[in-house]
Amino acid sequence: MTGRRSLLTAAGTLLAMPALAQGNPVAQLNAMAARANAGTVGIVAGGVDGTYIRIAADLAAVLDDADRLRVIAMIGRGSVQNIADIMVLRGVDLGIVQSDVLAYARRERLFPSVDRLIQYVCKLYDEEIHILAAPGIASVQDLAGKAVNVDLPGSGTAMTASLVFSGLGVRVREENAPQDAALERLRRGEIAALVYVAGKPARLFAGVRPEEGLRLLPLPAEPALLDTYLPARFERADYPALVPEGGIETMAVGAVLAVYGWAPGTERHRKVSRFVDALTERFDAFLRPPRHPKWREVNLAAEVPGWTRFTPAR
Repeated sequence: MTGRRSLLTAAGTLLAMPALAQGNPVAQLNAMAARANAGTVGIVAGGVDGTYIRIAADLAAVLDDADRLRVIAMIGRGSVQNIADIMVLRGVDLGIVQSDVLAYARRERLFPSVDRLIQYVCKLYDEEIHILAAPGIASVQDLAGKAVNVDLPGSGTAMTASLVFSGLGVRVREENAPQDAALERLRRGEIAALVYVAGKPARLFAGVRPEEGLRLLPLPAEPALLDTYLPARFERADYPALVPEGGIETMAVGAVLAVYGWAPGTERHRKVSRFVDALTERFDAFLRPPRHPKWREVNLAAEVPGWTRFTPAR
């Protein structure tokens, strides 16, 4: 029905074009543009192969309501860049980011007033922090002074690894190889560990065999991490070759739907408020195929530590 409604709207616009020419076409086109833009919100997500862009595409598909509300999904370049785009880029109202991006932006002093200007609509789903280590490494503290791969510079994993190791007071020698190449280096003993932020079970580890001796390290819920991260667990069923019986603790970083903190009464605030209302009213549609399975982990009432909630989403 949504697609048919959009087609009918487009058809009606085309049929009206001869009438526009008889009057003042510039004024008529300006009126059409004002109507269209009044109901359009832009959301910046992730890369073309990632989960973020699929979540944004679902939002566009489910919430489309002709001129009243239209969601434009955009390819993004990582959580830090998405925050910058929300703050300064025209046409970007919302973005999907890792929940630790605010802590990172504060620590690095990347943006002025970021705590006030960047807020959240809702928490989406969790991504667990995996620290896969070589034989002989029993704890995160054992990695001090050793080579640890943290993915490519500017990636979400690199940002999270920097915050986690800093929070725990563990100084490692960070390396920046792609994750598949890092896994081979770990197998050869060239690095002590790799960090990977992903929803479990991660396909990267599917081919690891027990006889290789690699293990996921426990990451306990230390007070230094609890302001930013959530306690989580790996069970043996998640990774039979990497987790002992009884499972181990880890931490998780949430994916967050972030928004600029527009002042009430402004046009942009009204548009995003309309988006929030539609998301709430139609949320059940996200829980059914063909929508992404991660929607079933979303709790619209969940809070995000360290963030301020956008007022209409409270």
